[in-house]
Amino acid sequence: MPVDFQLSPSEAGIRNAAAGFAATVLKDAKKDYMKFAEHHQRFQSTKPIYEKAVQGGLIKGQVPAQLGGTGGSLVEAAILVEEMYAVEPAASLTIFATGLGLTPLVLTGKPEHKEFLAPFLSGEGAPLASLVFSEPGGVANFLEKGAPGLNTTAEQVGDEWVINGEKLWATNSAGWDFKGADLQCVVCRATKPSSDEPADALMIIMVTTEDVKRNDPGAFSVLRHVSTAGHTACSGPHIKYTNMRVPAKNVLCAAGTAAPIVLGSFDLSAVLVGAMGVGIMRAAFDAALEFAKGDNRRGAVPLLQRQAVADLMINIKMQTEACRALTWKAANSIQNGPGDYNARRELALSAKIYCSDAAVKACIEAINVVGVNAYDADRPFADLLNNAMVLPIFDGGNVGIRRRHMQELMLSEDYDAWASTYGPSK
Repeated sequence: MPVDFQLSPSEAGIRNAAAGFAATVLKDAKKDYMKFAEHHQRFQSTKPIYEKAVQGGLIKGQVPAQLGGTGGSLVEAAILVEEMYAVEPAASLTIFATGLGLTPLVLTGKPEHKEFLAPFLSGEGAPLASLVFSEPGGVANFLEKGAPGLNTTAEQVGDEWVINGEKLWATNSAGWDFKGADLQCVVCRATKPSSDEPADALMIIMVTTEDVKRNDPGAFSVLRHVSTAGHTACSGPHIKYTNMRVPAKNVLCAAGTAAPIVLGSFDLSAVLVGAMGVGIMRAAFDAALEFAKGDNRRGAVPLLQRQAVADLMINIKMQTEACRALTWKAANSIQNGPGDYNARRELALSAKIYCSDAAVKACIEAINVVGVNAYDADRPFADLLNNAMVLPIFDGGNVGIRRRHMQELMLSEDYDAWASTYGPSK
């Protein structure tokens, strides 16, 4: 990404392809899935959209070339996310959640695990992946010494690992048929860790649909389908593992090696949450601008000529541009530098926190531009706000996790505040 922010031919191509997919496949998605009363039914109804995403290379494109995919840079991924989120967040989240589910395999990059990626490289069907991390009791303090750690455990029995526990909010974890996603990367706690350090007990074990079928009925179950205020066609259910047995080859990260992979996966997704925020802000601005230019509220001039309205619109526009710049910088920096990983990681955290908070504020300001008409469900504003308000609290809540991670970076003795822009100061 050059400093003048001109898109390269590849980046411009990604943007055009994403905009085309959004305009043709995603545009009427909500109209179709809202025909169903239940949240989980809406999710299942989006499967044809997901299949088109697979056929169009949007799943294979989330795997890097060295592992058999066609994935490009994180900047390109951010561009893709923005274009799709500006049109249809719910169906888009299912697509991008598969990318998050595959990220631990991408970061570990082990040749022996390529077989688990095969369904996502074929360009066929509708394979779902999920990073199964969050739990009913929360996970904000899962690495705190002296705390109980994760509820979900793994015990080695012979040449198998047996998983027990409950998970919640893991997008795509139950699959289309609610019998398990094609690939679940389950973050769990070894029952016999090497020390009392929580990180030494942390593991990632892969569970496939074939594994679920080999187990007894009830080894994987959905306890509850969660209905949410926004993203009303996604699936992040309350699930349970009961003596789920998987072979030893399914261990992606052995005890003591998983923490950097878990945190690294969410560092990358933090950038994309920033892009989600930009997409929603863009949609809010466009809808409010159309209204402000075309309605005068029985006055002599269009609303946009009123200074109070113009000030709100200017705020939204500037924040959108600022968030896009931060997101692109964070995406480029985390892959290319300068600075060490902590310096680059700080920008990813910043993009997640700042852009997600700004998206909520932008939607509220757009609602104030339009006034009471924004409360009409036939207009997009309430839906935009409902979709935006999860961004600060999912993918690592801004208060409970992301800001604390930034605090930890700043507290470190070797903290170098501007290394991600100018390189190391020493």
